[in-house]
Amino acid sequence: MPNKNKNLHKASKAKRDEFYTQLSDIERELKHYKKHLKDKVVYCNCDDPRVSNFFHYFSYNFEKLGLKRLITTCYKNQDMDLFSRNDSEQAIYLEYYGDKNCNHVPDPEEIGIKHLKGDGDFRSRETIELLKQADIVVTNPPFSLFREYVAQLVEHGKKFLIIGSVNAITYKEVFRLIKDDQVWLGPSIRSGDREFGVPDDYPLQAAGFRIDAAGKKYIRVKGVRWFTNMDFKERYEDLILYKKYNPGEYPTYDNYDAIEVSKTKDIPVDYDGAMGVPITFLDKYNPDQFEIVGITKTWFGAAIKTYPPQIQVSSNGRRSVVTKLNDGATLKIDSPPPSKTYYIVDGDRFIQLYARVLIRRKRGSK
Repeated sequence: MPNKNKNLHKASKAKRDEFYTQLSDIERELKHYKKHLKDKVVYCNCDDPRVSNFFHYFSYNFEKLGLKRLITTCYKNQDMDLFSRNDSEQAIYLEYYGDKNCNHVPDPEEIGIKHLKGDGDFRSRETIELLKQADIVVTNPPFSLFREYVAQLVEHGKKFLIIGSVNAITYKEVFRLIKDDQVWLGPSIRSGDREFGVPDDYPLQAAGFRIDAAGKKYIRVKGVRWFTNMDFKERYEDLILYKKYNPGEYPTYDNYDAIEVSKTKDIPVDYDGAMGVPITFLDKYNPDQFEIVGITKTWFGAAIKTYPPQIQVSSNGRRSVVTKLNDGATLKIDSPPPSKTYYIVDGDRFIQLYARVLIRRKRGSK
């Protein structure tokens, strides 16, 4: 596979993808999947055990969860001291079969440390062979390789729980799985940002960051979610609705037969047609209550109109030719929108919205 590591090497060099998930976030999410983990082989294939809280969680809770085996692969690291911070140019993988000396601690001598011939890239032949041995994959994969990472898990038919950007919902490869009820969002993160640990030499350029008393760096990342194909009971809780449909409050799209619902809480209780809702609707999506019919960003052939080039007029009067109206749900408007948005002029005025998930209420649901 030529140049298969190009992006990963670039990300590693820039330290952009090395985010270490906090133990508290892992614990809050994993408590919903205990029934799935019993007697299973868990694989964490993007995790340095020296700093990975995934490794910490599963190794310290191995017996409590009833795991069969824990495998962790580490990208270019072979230090025998699992908790050192020295770099190495050879990858390793670890196997843990549980506590042997009854001290309830995963001691180094209980953890099988083996060298990999390659670099530990999750796409390498060696790590794929380990993937085939696993039942469930749990990790924080590189955000820049999220599409490729999910595709590999689906190709090999693995159960998984991984963390990624909420914007991954709009990737056509990921959304297709969501639409077909093969992937959904986990229950523990529904809004806000999350704190991640980063390497010592990570450039602290984010808006929110801190350095703790021990000198460890942390940044806050907005819009992250858990993605999974393991079921949990909270997924089938009905979204409680209270608003009534009023044509004056719910405009229709010019390029699709649906109404615009700008906030999930405003989904009308008495409307049975198609509706465009924010992608964060998926936080509360119950597949027994609604069906997903599409998404506006990639459309999947659903759009009923293709626009010719339009003239965009910004809030400061700047004019430019654009075609991006074809990428999203578009509303006709009678007057210019608020100053922070833009409008398109070509006989009519239009406003282009952020990506919208197109949904419809299932017959018989409330």
